[in-house]
Amino acid sequence: MQETTANQVAANATSSFTEHLQRQRPDLLPFGQQPFGQQLPAGSAATSLQAPHGTTIVALTYAGGVLMAGDRRATMGNVIASRHIEKVFPADQYSVLGIAGTAGIALDITRLFQVELEHYEKIEGTLLSLDGKANRLGAMIRSNLPMAMQGLAVVPLFAGFDRPAGLGRLFSYDVTGGRYEEQEHHTVGSGSMFARGALKKLWRPNLPEQDAVAVAVEALYDAADDDSATGGPDPVRQLWPVVYVVNRTGAFRVPERELAAIAGTIIESRAVAQREA
Repeated sequence: MQETTANQVAANATSSFTEHLQRQRPDLLPFGQQPFGQQLPAGSAATSLQAPHGTTIVALTYAGGVLMAGDRRATMGNVIASRHIEKVFPADQYSVLGIAGTAGIALDITRLFQVELEHYEKIEGTLLSLDGKANRLGAMIRSNLPMAMQGLAVVPLFAGFDRPAGLGRLFSYDVTGGRYEEQEHHTVGSGSMFARGALKKLWRPNLPEQDAVAVAVEALYDAADDDSATGGPDPVRQLWPVVYVVNRTGAFRVPERELAAIAGTIIESRAVAQREA
């Protein structure tokens, strides 16, 4: 009897927390990660559902690693649903995840991905490789495809420090879970085209960390200037972007006081340029 129980435990053991839940408690998974029969049926009213959406995320490499930043606005149609949402999160000690798309599903996938990496580390006794993390995130996004086809899409950015290679790396995705490694910088979300234009002008190889943070904040500022769904730095409410840097010592959130100083410098320089124009 004990031997049978041990065999059952061994058979059920998996380094993937998502697979474990799919076997044991699929009802605890986000809709997109559940077996297809438990997702919203085809032709349901998801396309007309008004749900908050997260918008612009920017990421770029710099001399010591990689950086990711997101604005704080979520929209619901033409309404600002939130000015305080956070869209960039640490995935584990050496990687970060930024979300754009349907906010509720994106946050659920983010939490599941964080637990997935923690579970792998506990089961295997080591961190999953950066490529392995990127692949697992792609599988989660692919599982959400039926929801995406009904209007509830999630499109993330993923970045981390590759310790064996000694450099920061950046990955983008499409709604089918396709994974693409980006060079230099990338953006997602409704303001991405405007942020990308700023990054093309401001980014350069081997940026110092502080300069890289300033470039990311200015790119979000430019996106907010042209995209109503992107929120720029807000000195009145003391709201600043969420910015994470990832280097060989780990992932760290940039303090708000630093972001306030950087945003103040950008706003002042724009004001001076406007006065002189």
